[in-house]
Amino acid sequence: MDISIIIVNWNTRQLLRNCILSIYENVNGLRYEIIVIDNGSSDNSANMVKKIFADVKLIVNKENRGFASANNQGILAAQGRYVLLLNSDTVVLPDRLGKAVDFADSHSSAAVVGCKVLNPDKSLQPSCFMFPSVFNMVLSSSYLYKLLSRNPFFSRESMRRWDRNDVRHVDVVTGCFLLVRAEAIKQVGLMDERFFMYAEETDWCYRFKQAGWSIMFTPDCEIIHLGGQSSGKIRSEMLVQLRLSILKFIDKHHGRLKYKLACFLTIVFFAVRLPAWSIISILTTVPAREQAAIRTRAYINGIIKILNGYER
Repeated sequence: MDISIIIVNWNTRQLLRNCILSIYENVNGLRYEIIVIDNGSSDNSANMVKKIFADVKLIVNKENRGFASANNQGILAAQGRYVLLLNSDTVVLPDRLGKAVDFADSHSSAAVVGCKVLNPDKSLQPSCFMFPSVFNMVLSSSYLYKLLSRNPFFSRESMRRWDRNDVRHVDVVTGCFLLVRAEAIKQVGLMDERFFMYAEETDWCYRFKQAGWSIMFTPDCEIIHLGGQSSGKIRSEMLVQLRLSILKFIDKHHGRLKYKLACFLTIVFFAVRLPAWSIISILTTVPAREQAAIRTRAYINGIIKILNGYER
């Protein structure tokens, strides 16, 4: 088996169908298997997979176990030389999966391979990042990374000034397309299930690097990623969850002092945005007002969770 393709699904039935069809159309001779983990969906996703894709391995959870836990279920069932974590809201483009496997075969030191990720209009979507650090959190908390986004220094964490047209060693590859060598997983272990959503791939990439493996990006493989089709339903809460997950990463790998600094910077991140969203929630039209009110509450809840020691 060349590749085990693992797709975690939560209430994205039609997108999941389209994703699987794109794999069938573009697998091009690879020996592969598809493993779908349904994380307690209420939209009949599991029944759709059973009826239409009889050869897909289906694991059905009664509740949403989170991204890391569900992917671990798939990894434990996988038989491939490589495991591909693929989001349900992606479309695989022609002749690309084989190129990703070929690239990994020719770079034996790479535990993880990432690809070029495109928006539906074929514009570039950031898919590689630096590891979280207190310094990078200073830039994001102060909003300088937005105000000076064209400056390569201030946009360093997201690597936005890189056009993704060349092969590079990177820190983190996003989890929408994460090709991982099974041999490396045996050495380093599964994803850390303490990360319910977000930063689990960051933690995994960090552990691979600590064990001597490399994380690589190739532009030869491309996918379309619609983005946020599960988490977008509760976008503001997920933004808070992203920040809390970064705190968990800092706490795990960088010690108590840096964790404390990171908590302070995350509170600043939420606090500097609260006045603007509070004003919008009062002065704008109804749809915008509702969204602003949701975001305002989410930021306040994020501050409260940090002050209560939520991430520890």
